[in-house]
Amino acid sequence: MPALEERAARVQLAVFDVDGVFTDGRLYYGARGEQLKAFHVRDGHGIRLLLHHGMRVAVISGRRSPAVAQRMRELGIRHLFQGRDDKLAVLQKLLQRLELAWNQVACVGDDLVDLPLFEVAGLAVAVADAQPEVRARAHHVTRARGGEGAVREVCDLLLAARNTQA
Repeated sequence: MPALEERAARVQLAVFDVDGVFTDGRLYYGARGEQLKAFHVRDGHGIRLLLHHGMRVAVISGRRSPAVAQRMRELGIRHLFQGRDDKLAVLQKLLQRLELAWNQVACVGDDLVDLPLFEVAGLAVAVADAQPEVRARAHHVTRARGGEGAVREVCDLLLAARNTQA
């Protein structure tokens, strides 16, 4: 099996879940029923670094949230898919459109719905507080928990594998 660095060096597309990866997984609701989400600023900087160095980034989430759409727009993420239960089908279409192979994809998740992506991704990464089954299937587990810098940790890993200085 290829080493972590080899897997990371092949990655051309980084795919992230939102709830439990970009966020701590908690859902906040305002008095009018609006959803509020907290994002770690260093995670955002990591995403910008990936994009600056030519990496493609996608976000696939089972939930819909205007807050997520706004944050991903701010970060420059062009491939945002929300309200998608079949993440594997979404990613398969995206790979075809981008002309990439499965081994060129890193998938970052935290829950059982992410496991189909882990089965085919060249690099499967679980956040530190992911479900035990997800951590067990990952090629790598972050030190940071979701919403607490895990995304930045993955970005730094991918950049280091490209020998790129952040």
